[in-house]
Amino acid sequence: MAATLIDGKAFAAKVRGQVAEHVARLKEQNGITPGLAVVLVGEDPASQVYVRSKGKQTVEVGMNSYEHKLEADTSEADLLALIDQLNNDPSVHGILVQLPLPKHLDEDLVINSIAPEKDVDGFHISNVGLLGTGQKSMVPCTPLGCLMMLRDHHGSLSGMDAVVIGRSNIVGKPMAQLLLGDSCTVTIAHSRTKDLPDVVRRADIVVAAVGRPEMVPGDWIKEGATVIDVGINRIERDGKNVLVGDVDFASAAERAGAITPVPGGVGPMTIACLLANTVTACCRANNLAEPEGLTA
Repeated sequence: MAATLIDGKAFAAKVRGQVAEHVARLKEQNGITPGLAVVLVGEDPASQVYVRSKGKQTVEVGMNSYEHKLEADTSEADLLALIDQLNNDPSVHGILVQLPLPKHLDEDLVINSIAPEKDVDGFHISNVGLLGTGQKSMVPCTPLGCLMMLRDHHGSLSGMDAVVIGRSNIVGKPMAQLLLGDSCTVTIAHSRTKDLPDVVRRADIVVAAVGRPEMVPGDWIKEGATVIDVGINRIERDGKNVLVGDVDFASAAERAGAITPVPGGVGPMTIACLLANTVTACCRANNLAEPEGLTA
């Protein structure tokens, strides 16, 4: 039996609709418009496309978009001065510095210079610590999107056996923390894990986030498991460039109960959750009720 397809594109559209409704209420009832500032340093083509998409979607849901494009040779002092200015701007509720940065800039220093309450990427060390100790924090967008889709599909995740393949600070580790918070039994697996296929085979939920094309074959998947494929890898197949995930979709879909496609699965949720985080940050800054269903 073929797996149910978890349509991230459709789910992201639903999340953006919820964000737009909350933004409209904030404007009407409180006279507040959430604002997102995105800082791009240099001219990385992929980053430019991503920043344009963020700006477009921010405006579409009714929020203010502030884009700051800096030259590739911008000094660290000038970048930190801009972030300090945004930290102190009450019209800006979310700040995102697009990664990767040029090599002469210290990414950790830059990220940790953002005010934690405006860190809508959820990368600041304070937010990492708050998430790890089960406290209210800004949650990284991609793991938040994965959690939303899992909750939508399953309802309660309590007691489920989850395996996260990948231990990055951006996806793997925060994903594990979120699943723990929803009372899953969680294993973080990686390239050094012994008997990785057997570890994955016992999971009710598999989140693959390693950046290796089609690394997880279908015979690693437990019958009826839910597979969330975070990977986006460009490979050549039959003379064409195609996007594939970290999971071999065709064989995994034969065994899984539900699976996200690549493209059109987790990817669209990342920007949708960035918008959700900005609304959450705005509500917290103004001591207003947070939007239901848009936080961890």
